[in-house]
Amino acid sequence: MHKLLMKLILTGLTTLWGHAVVAAESAADSYPAHPIKFVVGYPPGGASDIVSRLVAADLQRRLGQPVVVENRPGAGGNIATEAVLREKADGYTILLGTIAHATNMSVYKNLKYDTLRDFKPVIQFSAAPSVLVVNAKSPIKTVDDIVKQAGEKPNEMTFGSTGVGGSPHLAGELFRMKTNIDIRHVPYKGAGPVLNDLMGGFIDMSFMTIPGAISQIQAGALRPIAIASDTRSALLPDTPTLAESGVKDFLVSSWNGLLVRKDTPPAIVEKLNREINEILKQPKLVKQIEIEGSAPVGGTSEDFEKFIQSEITRWAEVVKQANVTL
Repeated sequence: MHKLLMKLILTGLTTLWGHAVVAAESAADSYPAHPIKFVVGYPPGGASDIVSRLVAADLQRRLGQPVVVENRPGAGGNIATEAVLREKADGYTILLGTIAHATNMSVYKNLKYDTLRDFKPVIQFSAAPSVLVVNAKSPIKTVDDIVKQAGEKPNEMTFGSTGVGGSPHLAGELFRMKTNIDIRHVPYKGAGPVLNDLMGGFIDMSFMTIPGAISQIQAGALRPIAIASDTRSALLPDTPTLAESGVKDFLVSSWNGLLVRKDTPPAIVEKLNREINEILKQPKLVKQIEIEGSAPVGGTSEDFEKFIQSEITRWAEVVKQANVTL
């Protein structure tokens, strides 16, 4: 009797599992059956928003369903992230993943999500390196100039950022640690005020994304000092990397990718990954991404997951050493 009961239970479980697998495969086969939404945690017009819209437009053409970008700015991207967590895990509401999803893990004391516990990385589609910039009228022309001036005037030099705990702030803290100099952080509310005060001579330097700084560099208002990348930028070929300037292991980029709810069917994740990898092979899109100061990335879901984990780990150390909390 006991053996018969166990056999019936196992048969039932196997049948249920089989039905679940078939249902998941069926959902993936019909996906997408209605519009998809990209949720972006930043205002319209920024580099992340622009590149997301480029990818969304091409994905829409490939999938035959509208792909709408919805901007939900605020709280360092946390408002958008929490909004996506309230949606179904069906692949129809997709979060734009950024460096904030690595740094916020350590910066915020009471974060309402865990990036890799609550989300499944789909694909990284772009990365834009940061650039250290100064006012074009500044006497500073190299990293050595900064180190020398900071040594002569401890705690007088300033670096501006878009806010406490953001990647420009943490890049400045990392720069301070790597160069062993004493400089003061001046936080602002957004990139606009940083640019205004940098060009006005009220702060000495700032780490900005190339897309955010390039127009003012080309206009002659800002001077690029060094790129936080392992290679020079095609947009700024005469600007050395920080490694070339004597600051080793200094890589900071504003990266973008897609995250879905953790329980999203694997077949849907695979389909999205496959489609976007194909999109990233299109010369027109590649050129558009590069014009925005970014580089296309691509790869597997697993690649993106490992990258995010590495970002979480390394920025946690910077946050700890700099004692940054929100």
